[in-house]
Amino acid sequence: MSTIWYECKVKYRKTDETGAQKIANEPYLVDALSYTEAESRINEEMSAYISEEFKITNIKVANYAEIHPFENADRWFRSKVSLLAYDEESGKERKTNMYLLVQANDVKEAYDNTIGVMKGTMGDYTIPAVSESPIMDVFPYFSGEEGETEQLERFNALKASKPESAEIVDHMEFETEMAE
Repeated sequence: MSTIWYECKVKYRKTDETGAQKIANEPYLVDALSYTEAESRINEEMSAYISEEFKITNIKVANYAEIHPFENADRWFRSKVSLLAYDEESGKERKTNMYLLVQANDVKEAYDNTIGVMKGTMGDYTIPAVSESPIMDVFPYFSGEEGETEQLERFNALKASKPESAEIVDHMEFETEMAE
């Protein structure tokens, strides 16, 4: 099963360096199975960081093929990777674009981290663009740390749960008359 990332915009009152209060509307990324779960997860995650009231203003599916966090990095960068394939029927080279979210301190480091991530790729590729992303933080379902058995059990229960489909019985009978 592939991971679905949801970009959630959160609006809240923030105190800046000068001590002045301003309204911030910042995007965060959560790993979830549905929009409903994404909303629940971002509420849970943000309530740990924000003591005041906050509002979720938007939730949408993010267009990232992979997310790659790196230690000692504090910003997120969007890397556009073009996979190159040769189409034998038409004789032309085809490009397929995918986007990676890579953590780094600057654009050069993000480019180097993207190269490192793509190192095991068998096919040819190019990296036509690396830009800073507005994403403030990423909340994966599993961080890889030990002791996440409770989260794993909750994830498996959510994944296995299916809404019960009740059979619809039509109790209204209509007689149709044949017109002669």
